[in-house]
Amino acid sequence: MFTLQQIDNLHARLGKAKTLAQYVRALHAIGVEHYDSYLTDGHSEYFGKDGYKIVCPPVHDLLVIAEVSQRDSFLRHLRRHELGETGYMDMSRGLAESGIEKWSVDAVGMTMTFYDRAGNAMLVTGSSDWVRYRNLFLREAQAMALLLVLHVWEKTCSRV
Repeated sequence: MFTLQQIDNLHARLGKAKTLAQYVRALHAIGVEHYDSYLTDGHSEYFGKDGYKIVCPPVHDLLVIAEVSQRDSFLRHLRRHELGETGYMDMSRGLAESGIEKWSVDAVGMTMTFYDRAGNAMLVTGSSDWVRYRNLFLREAQAMALLLVLHVWEKTCSRV
């Protein structure tokens, strides 16, 4: 069965939005069938076969989850994070304020579901969505590289 060290190693290597699909496939390869990440304190629970479970420790201070979910606010915060406008903590605060309690990832079916406090599924995404987000990040990285090249070119031309 998988260990906390294996999960930590995979997360350090692949635990970013642009490599989400690779991360989930790698977790599945070590035996993780699904996991839940809780916005309250950032801890995650990983589940394998025959009831096997590992709980990772909290990663941030406590956040209060709103009693009533606000779907539009949730989607706005999630979109801002996908666009790279917010980091993990800002996204977590925004989702908590929008009433999101956790997200669950099905490593077998390659889906991610966001749940509110009442247990309602607020959004279900699949690996095709993750590829779209990865491509968005790649386009942004290419644009940044082009801007850097143009900047260097301008500096070079101004010396001539």
